[in-house]
This record gives sequence, structure tokens and C-alpha cells, in this order.
Amino acid sequence: MTTLESPLAAVLGKATPAQRKKFEDGLGLRTVGDLLHHFPRRYLETGKLTKVADLKVGQFLCVIGEIVACKQLTYNDRRTGRPAYRVEAVLSTDGPKLKMTFFAKNKHMADWHGRRVAVGNRGVFLGQAGRFRDDWQLTNPAMTLFGIADEDETIIDEIGDLYPIYPLTKGLQTWDVARAVRAARGQVAGIQELLPDGIRSDYDVIDIHTAYDWIHAPDTREQVAKAQHRFRFEEALVTQLVLARRRRAHRELGATARTGGDGALQVAFDERLPFTLTNGQRQIGEEIADDLARTHPMNRLLQGEVGSGKTLIALRAMLRVVDSGGQAALLAPTEVLAQQHHRSIVTMLGELAEGGTIFGTGEGTRVDLLTGSMTKSQRTEPLLRAASGEAGIVIGTHALLQEQVQFADLGLVVVDEQHRFGVEQRAALNDKAQVPPHVLVMTATPIPRTVAMTVFGDLEVSTLRELPAGRAEIQTNVVPLAEQPTWIARVWSRVREEVEKGHQVYVVCPRIAGDDAEADQPEVVDLDEDGNPVATPARSLAAVDEVVQDLASGPLAGLRIASLHGKMPAEEKDATMRAFARHDIDVLVSTTVIEVGVDVGNATTMVILDADRFGVSQLHQLRGRVGRGGFPGLCLLVTHADDPASDARARLDAVASTTDGFVLSRVDLEQRREGDVLGASQAGRRSSLENLRVLRDEDTIVAARHAAEELLERDSQLLDAPELAFAVADLERSQHGDFMDKS
Repeated sequence: MTTLESPLAAVLGKATPAQRKKFEDGLGLRTVGDLLHHFPRRYLETGKLTKVADLKVGQFLCVIGEIVACKQLTYNDRRTGRPAYRVEAVLSTDGPKLKMTFFAKNKHMADWHGRRVAVGNRGVFLGQAGRFRDDWQLTNPAMTLFGIADEDETIIDEIGDLYPIYPLTKGLQTWDVARAVRAARGQVAGIQELLPDGIRSDYDVIDIHTAYDWIHAPDTREQVAKAQHRFRFEEALVTQLVLARRRRAHRELGATARTGGDGALQVAFDERLPFTLTNGQRQIGEEIADDLARTHPMNRLLQGEVGSGKTLIALRAMLRVVDSGGQAALLAPTEVLAQQHHRSIVTMLGELAEGGTIFGTGEGTRVDLLTGSMTKSQRTEPLLRAASGEAGIVIGTHALLQEQVQFADLGLVVVDEQHRFGVEQRAALNDKAQVPPHVLVMTATPIPRTVAMTVFGDLEVSTLRELPAGRAEIQTNVVPLAEQPTWIARVWSRVREEVEKGHQVYVVCPRIAGDDAEADQPEVVDLDEDGNPVATPARSLAAVDEVVQDLASGPLAGLRIASLHGKMPAEEKDATMRAFARHDIDVLVSTTVIEVGVDVGNATTMVILDADRFGVSQLHQLRGRVGRGGFPGLCLLVTHADDPASDARARLDAVASTTDGFVLSRVDLEQRREGDVLGASQAGRRSSLENLRVLRDEDTIVAARHAAEELLERDSQLLDAPELAFAVADLERSQHGDFMDKS
């Protein structure tokens, strides 16, 4: 008996080992269930000719067309000196006509081609668009025809009003997949219904058998929509059940309530602030204080615009924990960011950061830094102060996760730029606490509500939308060098003008030197309709070392120019950033190590070279480094992208059109696979979302969350829905469970 767990070979019939390999390795399909979940990406209406417009050479076409001309020609094969044959046909679409040519070694084969592409025949045609003289060609065409006697009968039977077009790999055609799917649907037995009848009724979801029929062989677009809704709702429900169970389990964990004691340290800090907290900062601070006072661990995501004051909120929370007799750890993804946090927090605290020394005050504490590049002797005292409890706040990189780092009473873990860390890393820091610590994770990459519900559904979400006083407007312009090559001269003269006004400038490059790339590479996010990366031109990208030399000997000669990148020794990176902060450097040429956390108020201008090589969120993060000191900011996005209608240019135009990170986050998500946006690529995996798209399916996700809560309220162990319980447990055990837990 064939089941969903049966090997794929069970339904591939007479397929050769090479063909099976294409299904298994090329498409990643191992079981019959994998095949049935390999859904069509679109459907062609067989009753209509496909609309074809804006053809490009090399573009892959899959169209319904009709043969309107056909002729058979004989010629002499120069290689053999014998007669050879070719059949030329013209395919009509709802757009340009496409010429097709078929070569044959003998008359019998030529006649066979001629019968298939006789005038009036219609079918599905696949191939690449090409250009020969003034005609469009369909090169290397493959086809399946409607109503032709010697066509594969299984394909003819499969063709209805809608023809499914599947994601493919080299060497497979869409009808090869359709044939295998048809065999699977005819053979597989015992498909269990995952969703309880009540849930399907309440949320208008069709049964699983009908869903498989309508997704692979629909008669109408309405059937397609209902089938897609079924599979999307099922995936959303299983995901939301995992998250809902995690929320419940988390609430049951014990934690030490951090009520703030007499609040002396936090009060003293607030009195030192030279400004008034925004309403948003005050409100979120109260939410966090309420969480910290509970006897189960806080688990909160704090998101906000670049420069919105998230670090200040986190610091006040850390001080509250120190006032309660505990310690706080701040985990940063890079040494540059950890050092920046340490400097800024020590500066904000002043003498309050000198607790236990002759320079400190009675309510002060110690703030220590731990990074991987510190020597053993440099680490000794910070380690002792963390272990003894003398250091109330410890800031560090992954070095905080090492076994020898111990805390006396770790009460709060703050994770900055949470998408840079995996589940194992966060768990390692949590394990250093005697009881589960409270956790606050921060991100300056705004996350749409549905994304937060889908992947961070076990976190409470606080969103900081206000910008503190002193943040100036940032003007952003695209500099398209493919269209206006002379504009680069104006870019550098504009940089020189800013320096002459007494300001400073960042220049960002995607590479360090030669073929080296920064460890955190720019986000190349252009994808084809199957979600595969689009090949990009092999043009040499701007590199830090080369740009520094070119600028110093050319348009910026005489200015103080320095470089910064991730391969520099930590001491040199720190010294460079300190020099830039002191205004000893006019122009800092850097990779994306300045993307987060760097705060130099005198920096007013940013030039991003090869800006099309970065994603929307990364561009927005980089731009946030300027305009922080009350001076108007300028960001110039320099690109060599030569197609004004490309996704790359659309990204740049979107960033230039608004500084609202929440608007840009939706643009980013619409252009990219959720796996990239949600950080799946950090773990080397594809997105855990197979059918869902978090913007398109917002309503479905919200409904699934309600359904999950209803189910668990009635039946917390899902005893009445064993198949659903198995799917939830399977997701919890899987890599994707780890992926969702990465926050």
C-alpha cells in the first residue's frame, strides 16, 4: 500500500535512476508526501492563449499557444554530406509570435514533428525566448499538445481548464511532475485528516482529500483558492500551536521577581538624564517593569526605529534589576557594537558606573566588557567581578557564552539584534542563571505584526515608534551611474563640502579587498519566480582598501580618510571608532560593521557604493548612522544597476522615498523570501514557512492563532486530535522548531 511516507520511487513508474535523481536531488522530494506537497506555482488557462509581453532574450516561457504556420524543409548536412530535415513552425500567443525549429535526421522523424506542430494544434510550450534577425524564437522548445493521438495519454487526461505549472529543476518538465503527481493521487491511501471537524467548519477549511485534488487538478480558480487556503491554514495552525504551547510552558517557569528594591540607582540615573523620556519610552519602560516584577520570566521583543532609544529603555531595565540585587548581561553580535554599547552606557551612567571605586557613588555599580579578542589577563578582573556580583552589568559578544563566564545572580539577559543569534547561544547564556532569567530582545529592523506573530509568537512585542528630540531629517537620493556616469564626481564634491562644514562622512563598501568579502555579506536578494537567486553581473564591487586609495589620491585628497572592516584586529577597530568619534577622521570607509550601534552625532553624510547589493532593511540600518546629532542627514545610494525597472532599483527607490522603517519592512518582505527576512539564512536553512507568506496571509495567521488558543483551552494535550498533536510534536522536534526558537 502506498502512503505519504512511501519512497518517491513508488509512484515514478518506469522512471530511470537519472530521472529519479532529478526528483530527489534537484527538487528535494524523497517521499510521496513530499511530492503531493510540491504545489504548482501558477496555472495556465487552457482555453486562452497566454498573454506574453515585454519579452527579454533568455527569458524562460511557459505558455498556452496555437500553431499558425508550419513547413518542412530539406537541406544538406555539411558534416555528413547527407540530406537532413528541419521543421519550422510559428506559435501564436496573446502577444508576439514565436518561431520554433525542430531538426530531424530522417524523413520519418521530420513527419512526426510536422504532425505535432501542424497548423491549428494547441498546447503548453516551454522554452527560452531568443532573437534571430527580427523574429522572436522559442529555443529548445518542449511541449505537450491538446488532443493529439500519440501524446502521452496521462497528460491529456490531466489537462482541464487550468494547467498546473510546477517549480522545476534542470532536466524535468512540468508534465513530468504532473505525471508523477497523478500517479501518486491514484495510488496513495490512508491520508489522515489533520484538522478537527469543528475547526474546519468554524474556519471554512475544506478536507484534505479535496484539497489535494483541487491544488493539483482544479477546474476553477475558486477551487485553487480554497485548496491554497486549506494548506496555508493548516501550516499556520500547527505553527501557532507550537508557539501557544511554548507561551504556556514559559509562563509556568519560575523566576525571581525583580521589583527594583528602593530604586535608588534607576532614580539617580533618571535625574542625570539631560532630556525627558518620550511617551513611548516611558510606556514601554512601565511594561517591562511590570514584567520584571512577576514570578515568571519576562520574554519580550523590543523593536523600534534606528535611533529611537531602545538602548536607553534596556539600560533602565538593567538598572532596575541591579536595584533588585541581581545582574544584567547585554549580548551584542559584534565587537564594534559591544564596545559601542560599553562606551555609551558608561558615559550615560557617569560616576554611577564606578560603583565600588573611590570615584563612584553609593548607589553605583560596575559595568564590564568581555569580548573574544581580550587577552587572558584583560579578562581576569571582569570575570571575577561578574562571578562575585560586583559587576551589575556585563556587556559582551559571544565571549559571554563561554563556560568560564559565571554570574552571581543573573536576572536579566538583553539580546541586541536578536536575529544574529541562534537558539543554542541564547540557551547557553540562560543556563548561567540560577533560575530562568528575564529576557529582553531588541531589534532595529522593524518587523510587521504578522511576522512577529508567526515567528516570535512566544514573545510579548513592544514597538517604539517615536524618535527622540534631536533626530534630524535624512535626505536620500539614488545615484544611477549606468544612466548618469558623471554624477559620481558630484558625490565626492558633496562629501568634501560636508567635511568643509566641519562634519564627517561614512562611505560603505560591500567588500574589503580583492576577492575578500566581509563575513556579514551584503544581502543579494533578487529572486526568480521560483524563489531561486538571480545571477548578478560579474562586475567587481567596491572594496574598502581600493576605495580608500582612490579617494585619498583623487577627489578627496587632503582629507583625513581611514578604513574599518571586520578583519581588522579588535584594538585597531576600537581605536579607529574612537578616533572617528573624536573627529580625528573626516571620512570613514567601511564595510557593514557600522550597520548597528555606531553613534557619532557629527556624521551627517553616508555614501553607499554598489547599494543595489544590499537589502532594504540593511540600507535603512546603515542610513540610520547619520542625522543623529541634530544636523540634517544625507544618504547617497550609488548603483551601477542598469535596469530602472529591476527589483534592485525598486529597493533603492523605496529606501529613497521614505525613512519609515515599518513601511520599508513590508516592502522588504514583499520582495524577499520570509526565510531571509526572518533570519533562517543565519542557520544555513531555508525558511520554515512553506505555504505561508506573512503579508499575503495575515488574516489566515490571525485566525489560526485564535484557533490554536481555542483548541488548547479545551484540550491542552490535543488528545482529541492525535494527527494534529503528532504534527505539532514533529515541528517542535524539527530544525524548524529550533529556527522559531532562535529569538
